[in-house]
Amino acid sequence: MRILGIDPGIAIVGYSIIDAVDGVYTLVSSGSIQTDKNKTDAGRLYEISQDLEEIIKQYNPDTAGVEKLYFFKNQKTIIPVAQARGVIMMTLEKYSIGAVEYTPIVVKQTITGYGRASKEEVAQAVEKMVDKNGKNWPKLDDTVDSIAIAVCHARNAECSLAQYAV
Repeated sequence: MRILGIDPGIAIVGYSIIDAVDGVYTLVSSGSIQTDKNKTDAGRLYEISQDLEEIIKQYNPDTAGVEKLYFFKNQKTIIPVAQARGVIMMTLEKYSIGAVEYTPIVVKQTITGYGRASKEEVAQAVEKMVDKNGKNWPKLDDTVDSIAIAVCHARNAECSLAQYAV
């Protein structure tokens, strides 16, 4: 199964593509969509949609995991991030890619076994779980978060399939 993991944002959207086969997770690609801060919000949202379409066309994911807005400290950015999530979900729907949303707590719980794990703990755990496939591990938090979301989605899909395999 090929999974697209997405960490939404208006300025930076972290993305990753992993292949999940029999509990082995292999990094295919990862990176970020970084929008031009000089553009209007509408221009930035369009940029996210266009770049995401290119990623989908290039890697042809089967499914996607997307971080869900759960709690936001910065009231100033919650609406633009929510709008970015809307554009992301619409773009996935356009290409008939089923998406499941995960809160940060669920991602942390799935990756580390502890829902209040730090970003560093999640990053270290997910790096150990994923075959880098000869690629350098990303430095950008948004990209690492997208890999954690993709692995979380893979693990949840495996659990769902396992319950029907009895």
